[in-house]
Amino acid sequence: MRHRCTREAVEDLRQAGRLIEIKEQVDPHLEAAEIQRRVYASGGPAVLFSNLKGCHFQAASNLFASLDQARYLFRSTLESVRRLIELKTDPSAAPKNPLRYATTPWTAWRMLPRFCGRGPVTKNEIKLSSLPSIQCWPEDGGAFVTLPQVLSMHPDKPRQLMQSNLGMYRIQINGNEYETDQEIGLHYQIHRGIGVHHQVAMSRGEKLQVAISVGGAPAMSLAAVMPLPEGLSELTFAGALAGRKISMVRGDHAPIYADADFAITGTIDPTAAKPEGPFGDHLGYYSLQHPFPVMRVEKVWHRKGAIWPFTVVGRPPQEDTTFGQLIHEITDPIIPSVIPGVKAVHAVDVAGVHPLLLAVGSERYMSYLKANEPQELLTQANAILGNGQLSLAKYLWITDDPDGELRISDYRSFILHILERVDWRRDLHFQTRTTIDTLDYSGMGFNRGSKVVIAATGRKQRDLPSTVPNELSLPDGFRYPKVVSPGILAVECVSKASKSSVEELEQFTSSLSLDHPINQFPLITLVDDSDFCARSFANWTWVTFTRSNPSADISGIKASTVEKHWGCLGSLVIDARIKPHHAPPLIEDRETLAKVDALAAKGSPISRYL
Repeated sequence: MRHRCTREAVEDLRQAGRLIEIKEQVDPHLEAAEIQRRVYASGGPAVLFSNLKGCHFQAASNLFASLDQARYLFRSTLESVRRLIELKTDPSAAPKNPLRYATTPWTAWRMLPRFCGRGPVTKNEIKLSSLPSIQCWPEDGGAFVTLPQVLSMHPDKPRQLMQSNLGMYRIQINGNEYETDQEIGLHYQIHRGIGVHHQVAMSRGEKLQVAISVGGAPAMSLAAVMPLPEGLSELTFAGALAGRKISMVRGDHAPIYADADFAITGTIDPTAAKPEGPFGDHLGYYSLQHPFPVMRVEKVWHRKGAIWPFTVVGRPPQEDTTFGQLIHEITDPIIPSVIPGVKAVHAVDVAGVHPLLLAVGSERYMSYLKANEPQELLTQANAILGNGQLSLAKYLWITDDPDGELRISDYRSFILHILERVDWRRDLHFQTRTTIDTLDYSGMGFNRGSKVVIAATGRKQRDLPSTVPNELSLPDGFRYPKVVSPGILAVECVSKASKSSVEELEQFTSSLSLDHPINQFPLITLVDDSDFCARSFANWTWVTFTRSNPSADISGIKASTVEKHWGCLGSLVIDARIKPHHAPPLIEDRETLAKVDALAAKGSPISRYL
């Protein structure tokens, strides 16, 4: 089915048995979000909230409950979209396989966006405060739009839809210092297309017109987060996935998505910024309050029968995990044509996506020599870190796979494969004082941190131990060593007020000799709770890669710097403890937990998912 609005998607899912409706009154302050988290975690379907407290609009969450459900929503168009992206990335593919791509040019032309004079979304005008005020986490600065489609135009090309930028940037609709019904916060991160438009407007002292859509075809939500090849606009992609042209209402505002459920239009003042946040984000921590652009609201519209779609982010996996899975499914086949020599890349969702990236490359430099150390992999690693959103990766683990045996999506096996081959004297390559994800607070400042490439190839160098050596002695203040996985040891540290984390890391590594049995483990992590990390590989992955800044928190036993290259002879040690400058982790509100527990006890149709 080709959905035009959220209600059509909701009814489609209902008929397929993929939706449940909650008729009891639900508070948009924390309660709706807690229900969403539980339903998603239990593998449940989409949820329709038909009685939101203090609001006459219905709301829907978990529309993208799983990869299977996303495929169902896009069942009529997904294959044609794959072919469109393949051909856009590699035009030479058409003559090689003419039958596969016979209809693709027609699909692309038929789905080009178009202007119109009006649309369903402009039927009704309301105040900003009439929108569902959904707050997801206790310390959030207010209510946020969590599935927005934010459209801006380049100031030089204000009427060229193919030159527009559509992105998903969170929107704070109340709280903090925002004037009620007049202002909202627009949070966009580095490496985002709207930043180019905003910069041009700022350089001219001009206001930037922006239109925020919510709902409409589910295809628009995916288009807003999709990394697309050069020359393929988000609106064209959305049209192909929705199965119809995307119509945009022209006026004295930025173009408005005609079929949206809701739309907000306004302008960004080039000189204004106000505190935005905090916001419980997808790394599992709050992104803290910072000054971000302010949008002056001019109009708020909604279509007849509008439903407010929302999601909840937090420590992954959450519903937005499905976006990543679908993006991988659509784009993985084209990676080799985008970055020569790279066979596959995989952003690890349980690590918060950007903190940990895996890649499979190729070793083709003088391959007859069968070198046992990385060569071309380093060139490919640099290409990856210079490519769009991939450049936000903090840890990049890369290897080749000459036998084609690695499954890059199996991140545990992938990491163990590298640990069997890595040589810490040569295989670590740092970038210091660089940009990292705006939401990552492990670095030394806002947007500032470091990166490390771990590149390994060749024959297996070691067997990975699975048990802690008997009577393993540890330096004073370090305890409870636990095996996370073969070759990986988590050690708990009792922090002392008299020492910094850097001093404690140095104490640990300098107190251990090269012949100490702990060196059987190539990777050691210092953690706050070793039992939690050993409980699951996902726990360890989340802790290790979200709570460490490579240049500051990586050390090693018998480390040295040779010709400005840092390495170590013994175990590599990553300090993955929470530091004073880190953002706080997300913790549910106890009162809200009790309310949802009570709802579950009522025996309603949703009870089994709570």
